[in-house]
Amino acid sequence: MTRVGTQVWFGTGANVHCLTSGGSLGEDEPVVNDDYVCEYGESQVVKNHPTVPGELGDVRPPQVWLYDAQAGALTNQTASVTGASAEDETRLRNTLGLRSAGNLDGVVLFAGPSLSNTLNVFAFDAATHRFLGSRTLLLYSNARTFLVAGDELYLGVGAGQGGGRNGAVLRWAGNAVTPFVFDKVADLPAQAADLAYLDGHIYATTWGATNATTTGQLAGVWKSPELPIRPWQNRQWTQVFDVSRYETDPVIRTTYGLGGVAAYGGYLYWGTMHVPLQGTLRHQATYPQPTDEAVRLQARNSQRALSIWRGKDLGTPNQKIDLLYGETALPAYAPDTATWSAVPTGWTPLYGRSGFGNSTNNYTWRMTVAGDRLYVATMDWSYLVHDLLPQAPPTDPALWGADLWMFPAAGEAAQPINTTGLGNYLNYGIRNMAADGNDLYLGMANPMNLRTDPTDNVPEGGWELLKLTRS
Repeated sequence: MTRVGTQVWFGTGANVHCLTSGGSLGEDEPVVNDDYVCEYGESQVVKNHPTVPGELGDVRPPQVWLYDAQAGALTNQTASVTGASAEDETRLRNTLGLRSAGNLDGVVLFAGPSLSNTLNVFAFDAATHRFLGSRTLLLYSNARTFLVAGDELYLGVGAGQGGGRNGAVLRWAGNAVTPFVFDKVADLPAQAADLAYLDGHIYATTWGATNATTTGQLAGVWKSPELPIRPWQNRQWTQVFDVSRYETDPVIRTTYGLGGVAAYGGYLYWGTMHVPLQGTLRHQATYPQPTDEAVRLQARNSQRALSIWRGKDLGTPNQKIDLLYGETALPAYAPDTATWSAVPTGWTPLYGRSGFGNSTNNYTWRMTVAGDRLYVATMDWSYLVHDLLPQAPPTDPALWGADLWMFPAAGEAAQPINTTGLGNYLNYGIRNMAADGNDLYLGMANPMNLRTDPTDNVPEGGWELLKLTRS
């Protein structure tokens, strides 16, 4: 999502819950319940296009939308892509979702991963809304965030399957005539997730590389050379934090991602991300357990909620990092004795426990400054627990739905704005935010593709675009 004056451009991704459980968790057995269906290899997409892998069988072409706040009008711009040429239509159809959007100099750009592990980019004229074309970047396979810094536009990307091999930061060198020109200004050992600008430097959070085995491949925070960055400086970025400084279990730390990041009050704030059950599945693959009781213990001890951090003077001798929300100890497994124990993390959180006190707050999906406040958007998978883990105890309905938290000032604890999905508890995530002065646009994640009955007593599934106005 990206804002141009009074207009908000945003792209969609369909059935992302199914794509994640298939692509990241290895699920391929079709599932149906009251909330959603994941067809995987039984889908018509796979039957009509056998080259589509079964774990991604629920893919649907993404869409491009434009909301004009001044006119109060929402328009679907997708037909301008599909009607431009057969090549553009095919490229959009092969895109898993439009994961990132940005704009500069009158050009709006969208980027998203393709079915063939490449990166598709689409361009529009911000003023006329005319579609400018599309391209495939063959060297990259994922993108999450555009950032304008120092009057230039940057994009964080990943390479390899799902972006899991390594990463880069690209600087846009295009214009309305040639919109698909990028220079690589960072080589990173893991895919870039989110970007922020502070004191003349760009900071990139990363996800751990697939099967991460070294510190350099773990999720971390990277600092750029001072702007402007030139391509020959692409290996001069410095890692200022990685999750081995906090996570006590060597297997679980390889499943961490870092997500939302923002500059606020002279600090850099960032948070962790944890795909539901990924830590458990990797632990089970590494250390199979002999009894049902041991398996349950492994599942309980291998789950993590998000932690929130901030740092100052990063990459200098005066570097200072604070844990704001997290744990003083985390369970770690000792394979020699086949036991779990609470191991000190070496940190004391300033304000509270992981997940803002909610163990199912698992993603720090976005951080955005609006006015003089820092907003933190989460994913909360509590509503999914009863579908994914039928044997688990019932979750508290009061916890269902994504959270939006707000830091009123640097040096103060966060306050909850809403913890129940902003009026729809099926909104399990706030995927994107765009500031408009003191106000916020929120792009919601809601995968409940069978919740379509407006007459029942359950909210509806599907994406929502919300505007939060500060009173």
